[in-house]
Amino acid sequence: MAWTKYQLFVTGLMLVTGSINTLSAKWADNFVAPGCGGSQEHSFQHPFLQAVGMFLGECFCLAAFYLLRCRAAGHPDTSMDPQQPFNPLLFLPPALCDMTGTSIMYVGDLLIIMAQIIISIQMVLEEKFVYKHSVHPLRAVGTEGLFGFMILFLLLVPMYYIPAGSFSGNPRGTLEDALDAFCQVGRQPLIALALLGNISSIAFFNFAGISVTKELSATTRMVLDSLRTIVIWALSLTLGWEAFHPLQILGFLILLTGTALYNGLHRLLLSRLSRGRPPAEEGEHERLLGGPRTAINDAS
Repeated sequence: MAWTKYQLFVTGLMLVTGSINTLSAKWADNFVAPGCGGSQEHSFQHPFLQAVGMFLGECFCLAAFYLLRCRAAGHPDTSMDPQQPFNPLLFLPPALCDMTGTSIMYVGDLLIIMAQIIISIQMVLEEKFVYKHSVHPLRAVGTEGLFGFMILFLLLVPMYYIPAGSFSGNPRGTLEDALDAFCQVGRQPLIALALLGNISSIAFFNFAGISVTKELSATTRMVLDSLRTIVIWALSLTLGWEAFHPLQILGFLILLTGTALYNGLHRLLLSRLSRGRPPAEEGEHERLLGGPRTAINDAS
């Protein structure tokens, strides 16, 4: 079945804003600036504070939802309201998965596989609740963002005192040092620009992602999400943020092949090949396989 224009739009929006989100986070991580108390210059490594900013961006979706619903008041259009009432706490489990998975990916590459498993659980839960209660994508993203922001913002306080050893990227050696992050932002304003790009892009990215889940499926969302890796990889090579490795080409070819098979492009190719055969051969094939069968005794 062909995709509608709206489905193509949210798919493109998801790929573009998702790429901007990852690249802006990478850009922030590349900055080096002194922190609080006259500390030496060090890289901007504040994964949990960046995750708080991500949830703040998602909260804007909830504000946009209620703003649009107020503007739609008195109109016959009821698309801004769910078809049946639902408890907002239903989105607490996917919000926890989003918070955990995103924070783990910000910490380091070794935990990416674990993060992907958690995010997969998040996608399945979102698909279940969005389909069952017909929740508007803006409301779904905003509700998750509100839960994630409140929980992770409160967790920044104990993280300020929890020692993290080699996992820490701040001078104090704790799990997170939000004060050090703000000091670095004050001394290097471009970090604020990178964080602003991350916060704004995540709102559009998650809105598009929930829309893809609602219009298509969570599996399609995960397949499309993997494609933005190619865009991020190409731009990272262009900007000199990553080194080229020949095996990456093989990996992306496997990724593209799997995406093509999932979307049924091989069926389209096979159908075109079958239409391109000579008429005699095609007719013979139809007589052998598709024609009516006649018993041998009746052939005479």
